[in-house]
Amino acid sequence: MLHYALIMLAAGLGIPVLAALNAALGQFIGSPAAAGVVLFAVALVAAVVFSLIKGPQALLHVEAAPKHLLLAGLLVAFYVLSITHVAPHFGVGNAVFFVLLGQLVSAAAIDHFGLFGAQVSPLTLMRSAGISVMALGVWITQLA
Repeated sequence: MLHYALIMLAAGLGIPVLAALNAALGQFIGSPAAAGVVLFAVALVAAVVFSLIKGPQALLHVEAAPKHLLLAGLLVAFYVLSITHVAPHFGVGNAVFFVLLGQLVSAAAIDHFGLFGAQVSPLTLMRSAGISVMALGVWITQLA
């Protein structure tokens, strides 16, 4: 379990870095949309290489997958394009704050209802308090 936590910690550390780098690229080349295209091209190459290493046969099952599961790609595109556009104007910290707030709310709902096949973890009073404290903590970091 610790290795999963460390992987996700690394992913979390990367989100603001991704936002800052892609926002800077968008500013440099004059287009957040073009910066998104570049990011996705690099990401596609990385994902293809990883898939080839881990076993490309899984890609043969994509056609049979429920089509609503493919909406995740649109959500990634929305995130990347929106943070690339918003961060230079709103600040990386502010942008990521609202992303984190949205993640806390949606993760709690997904877990509570077991949406998309997720493990059910009811939203108890204690979990609600914990999520509220996390949200408050993230908000406090943006006050100064």
